[in-house]
Formats: sequence, structure tokens, C-alpha cells
Amino acid sequence: MKYKLKKETKPTLTTFGKYKAVTSHYETIESDQIIREVAERDGISEGAVITVLMGLSHVISHHLREGDRVRLRNWGLMKLEIESEKVDTPEAFRPGKHIKGVRLHFLPESSEGSPQLYKDIKFEKDKFSTP
Repeated sequence: MKYKLKKETKPTLTTFGKYKAVTSHYETIESDQIIREVAERDGISEGAVITVLMGLSHVISHHLREGDRVRLRNWGLMKLEIESEKVDTPEAFRPGKHIKGVRLHFLPESSEGSPQLYKDIKFEKDKFSTP
């Protein structure tokens, strides 16, 4: 995984002026590539992979929107979380005014506290990085 160093530029933060590592992302892998790779890896047709992915997408989205958590074996847990402003009293809360958004949270499956998704990641400074 490639990284670059980024300087904190927000003066209000206690970490202002300090550097941190951030991931360098160069490619976005689209569905078509995923479909081709899964079909090739598992020896099934691309059409079968598309059918399963579409069905999976609809079912998972439905459950997440209902407020359910979704756990996929060997991958992790997904859930939607509401982001809202704070109010002084429960009576003052207005969903249309105070709910600012929804975020998808993904918690990788882990074995003894160590997520398999992160296992054996090698870190390498991005050669195009300019701190």
C-alpha cells in the first residue's frame, strides 16, 4: 500500500503543522473488472457473477436502509450510522433539520482482534509524494 505524507493545515487542530501518512489512491476498480476477475477465479460465467452481485446489492441495501447490520462471512460487518447535530433537549430535535447525513461503516472481520483484511499489508512511500 502506497502512502504520502500530508501536513495538517487546519490551525484549530492540536496537530496543526504536523505530518501524517495518508493512502495514495491511483485507481478505481470498476464492477466490470471485479466481475471478470471473479468469473475467471471461480470458473463461472460473468453473467452468473453479475446476477449474484445485483441480487446481493439489492438485499444488502434493503437491510441497511431498514437499520439492520449486515455481516458477510470472511469479509466483515456493515451498518449505516446517522450523523446529526446535537440539541439541548429531546423535544428540540427535528429530523429534517438536525440529521445531516448517513455514513456507511464497515468493520472488517477479525480473528483474535486482527482483521484479515489488513494482514500482510506492506507500506511503501509513494515515489510521487512531495511533503
